[in-house]
Amino acid sequence: MLSRAVLPLARPNVFASASAVRVSALAAQRPRWYAKAKGKKYDPKPGSTIKQRVPPAQSQGSQESQHAKEQPEFETAAQPEAASSSPEAEINETPSKPLPDLTQGIPSTLAAELEGRHRKTGGLNLTEDPTQSEEYSETDGRGGGDYPKGGYETSLDRRKARMANIMYAVMLATGIAGAGYLGRNWESEEEARLHPQAPSGWGIGLWYARVKARLDGLTSYYKDPTFEKLLPDEDPSQRQPYTLVLSLEDLLVFSKWDREHGWRVAKRPGLDYFLRYLNQYYELVLFTSVPSMMADQVLRKLDPYRIIRWPLFREATRYKDGEYIKDLSYLNRDLSKVILIDTKEEHARLQPENAIILNKWEGNPGDKTLVGLIPFLEYVAGMGVEDVRPLLKSFDSSKGNDIPAKFAEREKALRERFNKMMEEEKKKKPAFTMGSVISALGLKTSDSGAGSTEGKMPWDLLREQGQKNYELIEQQIRENGETWLKEMAEEEEKARQEQMKSMKGSFTGMFGARSEKDKLGCYLL
Repeated sequence: MLSRAVLPLARPNVFASASAVRVSALAAQRPRWYAKAKGKKYDPKPGSTIKQRVPPAQSQGSQESQHAKEQPEFETAAQPEAASSSPEAEINETPSKPLPDLTQGIPSTLAAELEGRHRKTGGLNLTEDPTQSEEYSETDGRGGGDYPKGGYETSLDRRKARMANIMYAVMLATGIAGAGYLGRNWESEEEARLHPQAPSGWGIGLWYARVKARLDGLTSYYKDPTFEKLLPDEDPSQRQPYTLVLSLEDLLVFSKWDREHGWRVAKRPGLDYFLRYLNQYYELVLFTSVPSMMADQVLRKLDPYRIIRWPLFREATRYKDGEYIKDLSYLNRDLSKVILIDTKEEHARLQPENAIILNKWEGNPGDKTLVGLIPFLEYVAGMGVEDVRPLLKSFDSSKGNDIPAKFAEREKALRERFNKMMEEEKKKKPAFTMGSVISALGLKTSDSGAGSTEGKMPWDLLREQGQKNYELIEQQIRENGETWLKEMAEEEEKARQEQMKSMKGSFTGMFGARSEKDKLGCYLL
């Protein structure tokens, strides 16, 4: 743009230069005439005038100025152009960019490609040099210009592409064959019995069900519990008939972290009374989704006397849809006599009819939820309910915090009916009975029916007996608790020593070392 602006100033007589160019052009076309006329001199006659044809420069400039006024978007001033340019000027025009030095190696085309993309994505600018537009830009990248994209590929590139196509075909064929193999019919009746949702047969739906069942079987090692029977087989007469499964996090304990103290774990109020009282009615099981390496340390502090018989950790849960589920069917117990107390409905998704869902305990020191559940749980086990599931459904166990209040209302209604029946029976009985005569003589009667005569319901008597058993357990813990803890510590230390001894024996056997007894036997031989 600067060269175009300076050009008219460097050439003051534009029209004279134009006429000179025309004369040189005519001389080139007629060399003979120019050679003959070159030596002659033109001598004009006196009084004659020379007529010279001058182009209408002023009229042309006025037209250009008028055109510029009609188009205000042109910000540059109109400049007169030369009539023509010589071929030598076009040939000798210097390039816009310096040529690369090929003696230093072939330069990278990355900068040119990026600049070309920038020019393509840029907006239209009417003031820029037209030689920098897309029409004059060189091809950037492979595959442009006069050569097709395949012209830049080497034999190695074509070989790689061919091998990739072969690999894709092999993978597709392998996938189809594998899917067909996984969808085959079951080979034995035992497999068909284990997968009732995917029976044998022909059909796309059945084939897909068998493929899914076999794929799930491959991942079952990581998703299913570690054992098919989480609790051992026991004689029902040697244990409590009912099983109470308890969660750990947000039910029995509350964990909190702060910058001053780090992690702190709080025990729920009334937990010791809850466990020791219900231990006489239920087989207590701890079932948590926390890993064993973390939960075991908490359990040792929470229950040092091992009131909870069976601890189960995350390894015993079932992983499904991103949740750890507590599948009670793996407990090896009758589900009609199993109750699960938890704070998450997702944990009891497979057996919701066996679960009591409580609100999460957030560390409130005045909480009495666990103690409030004791009368209901004592009634279930003490009265010998055949199936706990219908009873839990009647209390809407999904809202476990309401169970103590609902049970108290029902107990009050039953007590009123019971007292009314006792009053009617007293009216029907004679005034003098054998029991009254014996008591009048100062003798003691049998305890049978004593509770009924005093207006006590059957579970009142059961509650009194349970309270006596709890006091007996507390007395034994106070008297023998330290001895029990010492014996358990000795057993753990003994087990640890045996484990270390077995590990040392395995290492020495691996490296070929012999024990003293083996060496002595060799010497005797």
